[in-house]
Amino acid sequence: MQTPLWSPSEERKQKANMTAFINYVNKKYGLNFGDYAALYDWSINHSADFWASMWEFGEVKFSRQYDEVVVDQQDMLASRWFSGAMLNFAENLLRYRDDRVALIFKGEGREPVRITYAQLYDQVARLACSLKEMGITAGDRIAGFMPNMAQTVIAMLAATSMGAIWSSCSPDFGIKGVLDRFGQIQPRVLFTANGYYYNGKSHDSLGRVANIIKEIPSVEKVVVVPYTEEQPDLSGLPNAVLFDDFLSSTPGQEIEFAQLPFDHPLYIMYSSGTTGVPKCIVHGAGGTLLQHLKELKLHTDVKREDTIFYFTTCGWMMWNWLVSSLALGATVLLYDGSPFYPEPGVLWRLAQDEKISIFGTSAKYLAALEKEGVKPGQTYDLSSLKAILSTGSPLSVESFEYVYRDIKQDVCLSSISGGTDIISCFALGNPIGPVYAGELQCRGLGMRVEALDSKGKSLLKQKGELTCVASFPSMPIYFWNDENNVKYKKAYFSVYPNIWHHGDYIEITETGGVIIYGRSDATLNPGGVRIGTAEIYRQVESLEEIKDSLVVGQNWDNDVRVILFVKLAENVILTDALVNKIKSTIRENTTPRHVPAKIIAVEDIPYTISGKKVELAVRNIIHNEPVENRDALANPEALDLYKDLADLQV
Repeated sequence: MQTPLWSPSEERKQKANMTAFINYVNKKYGLNFGDYAALYDWSINHSADFWASMWEFGEVKFSRQYDEVVVDQQDMLASRWFSGAMLNFAENLLRYRDDRVALIFKGEGREPVRITYAQLYDQVARLACSLKEMGITAGDRIAGFMPNMAQTVIAMLAATSMGAIWSSCSPDFGIKGVLDRFGQIQPRVLFTANGYYYNGKSHDSLGRVANIIKEIPSVEKVVVVPYTEEQPDLSGLPNAVLFDDFLSSTPGQEIEFAQLPFDHPLYIMYSSGTTGVPKCIVHGAGGTLLQHLKELKLHTDVKREDTIFYFTTCGWMMWNWLVSSLALGATVLLYDGSPFYPEPGVLWRLAQDEKISIFGTSAKYLAALEKEGVKPGQTYDLSSLKAILSTGSPLSVESFEYVYRDIKQDVCLSSISGGTDIISCFALGNPIGPVYAGELQCRGLGMRVEALDSKGKSLLKQKGELTCVASFPSMPIYFWNDENNVKYKKAYFSVYPNIWHHGDYIEITETGGVIIYGRSDATLNPGGVRIGTAEIYRQVESLEEIKDSLVVGQNWDNDVRVILFVKLAENVILTDALVNKIKSTIRENTTPRHVPAKIIAVEDIPYTISGKKVELAVRNIIHNEPVENRDALANPEALDLYKDLADLQV
């Protein structure tokens, strides 16, 4: 067994919320758990007891207690959680009304703006009053085309306080990408800022909004937050009003929190849409709340005194996850802008200045930092930092080592993995357990996660498909406009009957951790042997000559051959010597099957807006198949680089 990179001190274990929860469960059920492994086994074998305990330990606010924890749990699609319960999501996030700071908004190049819990409640109350006056009711859709700023959170809370459904995407989406999303759900109100900043430049949003609302006739009101200008020109937008002018002028209002069933729709999220029009995934209020309370309070150890930050846009589920930290009374730090402007250490300076204790980011960001030679631990005071979270793609062993070498030695590094589909995680951090290089620390409590082979056999210490074999509260309640759940069933239940199939390739280790090998639907099959793309990336991107890479399988000669595209570092040329170096590095550290048949230099690698490489879209391009939704990409023009490449014809 490998040596841990980090283990928590006894003092830290004793103070952890996870330990308090173990003690709570032991006392309530007369048990004697001493560690996470025992708690996890109990949580999946006594699922109803676990989720009932989480309901109590998470101090869920409700107006009517549930009748039954779960009905029909054996049937993944038919099971129902906490039937009879009545609650409100926003009420749970607004339980504090004191002078502690709730939100800090730091826009690129701007001074931080602070909002206390009392001020947050007041602003939400005034906005909810205005929405009610225009006739918004439970079930109506409210959309945000917004930067990651305080008003976005306020708008979401106002909407959900009355049972309206919130849906957002970030302002860097193209018009078609927004229409493909909001056009399906027909929102009545659209919140936007007049523009946003990125990489030292301001970008206008109102021109795009004008075109968007022409195509979505359901929008009755556009509410504009002045951001890049103090007095934006709204003349080109019918039914537009400035945010402050829309707010009710009556201070000191009480919010009438609509009391709604546990599975009342809360959020509409979207699949990445790289293979077609995005699916509209509807998440319920209770399941989202309970799962987030579990993940934030137990797995992330969020406490009232914490300042939690996640580098995210409003188009990624990590925004929804981050904002739920309000339910625990923590300070939530919102950042909008480039993570590398005006210099690569900008977010670590923020961590120092705002005493961030939980710092969330992507694997791609950590790899890029290391490539840039940034050593935050030497430059900034990170004494407040207790946890670093990473998601978006598998975190390489090298990035684990980089964090402990160059950022901070005494920190819980939690690589986490789940998705928009469940608005939460399947595997994530454990503040009372050790961290091993390349591994997610544990499977989430109450989540019966297994690695299955093609015949449905459960595997340990072997690669298999990431599945969840029992229902859980944060499964989508349905897809929007999906009659008889046809798309829903096809998305998750078409591979294994009555078992959630997620489309990732994983291994459950002897330590109880999880290794993620990348998307299984982008898995390569040369000679019928399954290869995870992440295994190749890890080797290639360790080379200083390579800035980024992308690997796909090309159908060739009744088989599949591995094609590796590389984005080279500055002033580097793809010579035969470099090709041989790449191939030998891959061969020595993986297997001969992993060695690409072709290595091709490209100027750019396409990514989704949430930072995932789009292997499937590139695979479509090289096979002359259509890519239906380029607007899901951060850099759609990059796809054109892969068309009609002569190297792929031989």
